[in-house]
Amino acid sequence: MPNRLFQGIVNQMRDAIDRTIGVVDESGTVIACSELGLIGEVRKGVVSAGVFNGSQTCVDNATYTTFDVLVRPEYAVFVDGTDELSHRYSQLIAVALDQIKQNNDEKFDRSNFVKNVILDNILPGDIYLKSRELHFNNDASRVVFLIRVNQETEISVYDIIQNFFPDKSKDFVININESDIALVKEVRHNVETKDLEKLAQSINDTLLSEFYFSALIGIGTCVTGIKELAHSFKEAQVALEVGKVFDTEKTIVSYENLGIARLIYQLPTTLCEMFLKEVFKRGSIDSLDQETLFTIQKFFENNLNVSETSRKLFVHRNTLVYRLEKIKKLTGLDLREFDDAIVFKVALMVNKYLASSPVKY
Repeated sequence: MPNRLFQGIVNQMRDAIDRTIGVVDESGTVIACSELGLIGEVRKGVVSAGVFNGSQTCVDNATYTTFDVLVRPEYAVFVDGTDELSHRYSQLIAVALDQIKQNNDEKFDRSNFVKNVILDNILPGDIYLKSRELHFNNDASRVVFLIRVNQETEISVYDIIQNFFPDKSKDFVININESDIALVKEVRHNVETKDLEKLAQSINDTLLSEFYFSALIGIGTCVTGIKELAHSFKEAQVALEVGKVFDTEKTIVSYENLGIARLIYQLPTTLCEMFLKEVFKRGSIDSLDQETLFTIQKFFENNLNVSETSRKLFVHRNTLVYRLEKIKKLTGLDLREFDDAIVFKVALMVNKYLASSPVKY
C-alpha cells in the first residue's frame, strides 16, 4: 500500500522538481521514483552509509531524508544532488509524505476499529481508549446500513458504495463477507426513519440504473456513542432476516418499522407452535385454501371493511360474507370482530415464521 501511495505523490511532484526524486525502504530498495525504470533498484550505499541512523545523509551524489519515524525510520526520500537545493527538496518531500502516510494509516486504522466494534471483536473497555487515540467523535449520531447483494457481479460493490460516500472521516464502508457490506453513516441528530429509507432507496436506484443489479438493505436505529454501533449493526441484520420472512417484496427494511414481526421473530419456535394449536383448536391453519387466504389478506388490507373488500375482489358483498362465515366455522374466529382479526393476523404471521426457518443472530 505505501508503494502505491508514495508513487502517486511522486508522480504529482515530478513536473515541479527538475531532479530525480524517490523513496527507498530500509533495505535500500527504490519503492517509488520519478524515473519509473529505477523502481526495484537496490542502493547498497544506503545501508552501508547508515542513512536510517540519522535524519539526513548524502550518499552517491544524492540527498536522503528519513521519515515515518515510530521507533526508528522506515522510509527515506532521496533527491539527486548534494547541494543546498537538494537538501531543501528532500526535507519538504519528506514532510509531505510523512503527513500523507499518517493520514492514510489513520484512515485504515479507523475503518478497522469500526469493523471490530460492530462485529464485537474488541473489549468494551478498549473501545473508548482506542476511540480517543484515533480522535473519533464519540458524540456524533450514526446508523448502520447493511447492504446485501445475493447475485455475483463483475463490479466491486464495496468500491461502488465507497464512491457514494467519499468522506472517509465520517462515513465508513466495511466488507463483512462475500455478500454483505456495512455502511456506518454519520447523520444529524433526530434524523427521521423515512429520510434513512430515502437514502437507502437512492443507493438501490443507483445500483439498478447504472450497474443493473439491486440489493437488499437493512437499516438499524440511530445511536450515539461508538459502543452502540454494534447494536445498530445487529438491528440491521435482524431487519434483513425479518424482512426475508414477512416482507419478501421489500428491498429496504428498517428495524424501527418491523412492528409485531420483530416480536414474533424473537419468540421460541416451541411457543409459536403452542400458540397455533390454541388458536386453531377446530382445525389446522393448513386447511385454508389459497382463495380463502387471499380473501383474508385483502380483508386485512382494507381495514376489515366488507364493502370495500368485496369491491376490490370484484365479488358480491354476500359472497364475501359467506366466505367469512366459512372461515369462522373452520377456525372459530370471526374476522369481522377486531379482537379475532388481531389473533388471526398474528397467527398467520407466526405460521409464516415457522415455515421460513429463519437464521438468528
